[in-house]
Amino acid sequence: MSKENGMYYMPESKAKKVCSEGEFKFAAIGLDHGHIYGMTKGLVEAGAEVKWVYDKDPEKVEKFIKAFPTAKKARSEDEILMYSEVRLVASAAIPSERCDIGLKAMDAGKDYFADKPPMTTWQQLEKAKEKVEKTNKKYAVYYGERLHNEASVYAGQLIEKGAIGRVIQVLGMGPHREGKGRPDWFYEKDKFGGILCDIGSHQIEQFLYYTGAKDAKVQSSKVANYNHKQYPTFEDFGDVTLIGDNGATGYFRLDWFTPEGLGTWGDGRLFILGTEGYIELRKYIDVARENAPDHVYLVNKDGEFLIDVKGKVGFPFFGDLILDSLNRTENAMTQEHIFKAIELALEAQTKAIKVE
Repeated sequence: MSKENGMYYMPESKAKKVCSEGEFKFAAIGLDHGHIYGMTKGLVEAGAEVKWVYDKDPEKVEKFIKAFPTAKKARSEDEILMYSEVRLVASAAIPSERCDIGLKAMDAGKDYFADKPPMTTWQQLEKAKEKVEKTNKKYAVYYGERLHNEASVYAGQLIEKGAIGRVIQVLGMGPHREGKGRPDWFYEKDKFGGILCDIGSHQIEQFLYYTGAKDAKVQSSKVANYNHKQYPTFEDFGDVTLIGDNGATGYFRLDWFTPEGLGTWGDGRLFILGTEGYIELRKYIDVARENAPDHVYLVNKDGEFLIDVKGKVGFPFFGDLILDSLNRTENAMTQEHIFKAIELALEAQTKAIKVE
């Protein structure tokens, strides 16, 4: 796992292949964010084949093909979209450009798989909803903090089994290391959407999932640019308070202040309180104890438990997404849930008070 930053987070998994060889082919368009590697790896591990790749930057394309040799270099987006064998298009383009790529993909008869945030404006969200309704194609999103972390997956399994009773609160912390060599768009709010829209969408998706809420109210939200004054529209801190439609509450904090001494790119943690116990996730590191990811702490009527789930749970989302695309089912994640997470992130971003 990269210590420098989480851009190229790409965990290993011994996933069961859910389709036969060559049955599910997909393409990558837009390689601006390194999450495309994790997205592609997850699908390939579950049996998919990445057939084509396109980006305006030939260096990015060559690097991608080196990692995924089955991918062929396309001359344009349109060249990829014309191939009927391509069932799905994955994209980690600049966030403000992701929706337009998705709309074109769905018009071409493909399902779409976007990195988070899947869009940056209300207008894009409405266009995406309309396109899904019109084409009956999927607009999936890589909410990787839950989908591509075994501790997060295991927490969902514990909750489903009733290990902590009814979930009544979720507290999330999503610190990130800025690292070096970030592209210009990373610091431009109209390109990345704001900190609550961007990495905040991860946290809101987790809140909805773990609590079972279908909707929520944004009670308060704040953003700040404490230490990047050379980038006037950048936001290096944000937080949000939520109340779910089922009475559950949530709070999350985001920042770009991971200290250099930490052994990974961010000490991502999640605390889930239930009526009969609680869970703490130490997703990427167990600070000053063990430089290892995927530690789950569980306390309930049966006692206190530390569970190391690295390499034991896997990432079922990717196989489910492939099968959903093939069978036109909705088991990986509902479209309603996908759009609700980014809708609330956009609301939080829009309402946010700017502090100094």
